[in-house]
Order: sequence, then structure tokens, then C-alpha cells
Amino acid sequence: MNLKTEITKTHYNKTPNGLFFNILKFFSLFYGMGSRFKNFLYDNQILKPQKVDAFVISVGNYTTGGVGKTPVVAELARYFVNKGEKVAVISRGYGGKLNNKVVNVISDGINLYYNADMAGDEPYWLAVKLNMCAVLTCSNRFKACKYAVEKMGIEKIILDDGFQHRKLHRDLDIVLVDSEKQFGNGYQLPAGPLREGVDNNTRADKLVVVSKNTNHENAQKFSDKISEKFGRQTVLCKIEPDYAYNIISGEHLSNGAEITAISAIGQPEQFYGFLGKDFVIKNKITYDDHHQYSPKDIENLDGIIVTTEKDAVKLALLGNTNIYALKLKTDINIEELIKI
Repeated sequence: MNLKTEITKTHYNKTPNGLFFNILKFFSLFYGMGSRFKNFLYDNQILKPQKVDAFVISVGNYTTGGVGKTPVVAELARYFVNKGEKVAVISRGYGGKLNNKVVNVISDGINLYYNADMAGDEPYWLAVKLNMCAVLTCSNRFKACKYAVEKMGIEKIILDDGFQHRKLHRDLDIVLVDSEKQFGNGYQLPAGPLREGVDNNTRADKLVVVSKNTNHENAQKFSDKISEKFGRQTVLCKIEPDYAYNIISGEHLSNGAEITAISAIGQPEQFYGFLGKDFVIKNKITYDDHHQYSPKDIENLDGIIVTTEKDAVKLALLGNTNIYALKLKTDINIEELIKI
């Protein structure tokens, strides 16, 4: 087991202890001080976020990856595109090989300019799935937004993973929380999964509780609970499995098939839980989030391979014709979410 996997286990252990955890907790003190100092500077307008001439929506979360930002970003983008607006998704481009110090246009809404290996799995997936929506990557979100507005005439910007990126002004701050993982062990990085203390929820305009299950009763109860606790409107987002399809031919996979499940996402156990409802999982292979796949990762795998759509865009480059992706369906009331 590698270090990252061990740390993730600690993050979601409600009663962590031991030397390893105590070491992580020591470093969390410094991380927390840095986070609080940055927020203090912005909260007291010592530092001020930069503005662009567009309506900016940030979709982020309190914890590290795997909460479900990408499907929510996609639903928001589709909503505004269907309204006839010019929309762009801005991402940092994590995991891609492009130089993210400059603005990279992954898609202008019509043309796709890079593959998943170069763009990063999430920006590429969004670029493929979203018609008439531009997708740009850059570590400097203001620079990317300015480019989108001035060079592409963008009116609505959706900032992917932007809650902690306070350099850019946003008109609507949406924060996601996983209904099952919630806030993990309650500690900040690296001892826990929190990127900042949840006391900063006052910055969030809307909270979204993401339920990756087929029974959403407990998620609704949690949603009601944190809405009351934080004094913020909370919207429930239901993400459920739809079907598995061959990434080359599009053929659907029949229920009951024996499969090897492979993933490189933030919270793989929820993905495996979805697969276990309809298929027989004979083997599970888990890589770190944003893993760059190579032919050796699948060369010894026999039979049917099922992965996530995020992983599929990279595995498709390897040429294996027996890989399937699990398509998820997202149910969220976008009009309620964007109502200010």
C-alpha cells in the first residue's frame, strides 16, 4: 500500500490515532495557519479578487477530490448553453501534460484541440461531452477567464474547483459535500481531507449534497441537517449508475457480466459499489487519482474491463477494444441551484 492510499484511509477514519496520524496532525497546524491567513487577507479586503466582465460561478468543495464536481459543472454548462448563452468552463488542468502557466483552449465549443493525455482527464471529458461550451485550462484562473471573455466573447464562466481560489471574483459560490464521506475525520490537510475549516462556509452561497447511491433517504437527511447548521440553502444532487458501454463501439454491457473494475479517481469505493449492483466484480484495480495509464497497466488483464468515464478518456488511447465505461446520470435542480 502506498503513502497516498494510507493517508486517504486516515482522512476518513472517524477516530484516527497513532504516530503516523500525529505526524500528519503536526503538519496540519501549519497548513491551517496558512489557510486562515489567506482567508483573513481576503475577508478584510487587504487582498482583493480580480473581476472579469462575465458572470462567474465557482463549483468547489471543502475536501479533496472525488466529491462529484465534474457532473455538476457539466449540468450547469448544459443549462446555460441551452439558454443560448456563450459558456466556458475554466479548469486548472491538473494531471495533463500541457503547460498550465499559459492559457490552453482545450475546446472552443466546436473544435477539440488536445487529447486526454495532454489536457487532463476532467477537462477533456468536459470538452467531449459539452457541445457549444468552451473548455480552457490555466493555473491562473483570472488570465484564463480574461482570455475567454476578450477573445471568445464568453458570458458565463464556470470555475471548476474554485472555492479556495480567491484571487478571482465570483458571482455565485457553490460548494459540494459528499453525503457519505461528509467532512471525513474533521481535520485539515494532511491529517484530514479538509482544504480549509468548515467555519468558512459563510463564503458559500449554496451547498450541494452529492448522493452517489441508489437510495437517497440518508443523503436528504444530511442535506437538511447541514442546511440548518450552516444557515445555507442546500440542494441535493443525485448521481446514479445508468449503463456500461464499450468505449469504442458504444455497445451496452449486459447485467450479470463478470468484469475487472479499474479506476483512478478520488473515491473509488463508490464506483465499485455501483458496479457491484449490476455486475460480478472478479478483480478491482485502483490507481491514484489522475493516474496516467500506460499499456502495461492493462496488458495482463483478461476479459471485460469496466472503468469510469473519466478514466475511459485516457484508456481509450491504449487501443484495447474490450474496455467499457460506466455512464452515470445526474439529477439536480439547476434553476434552484443558481437562484440567488
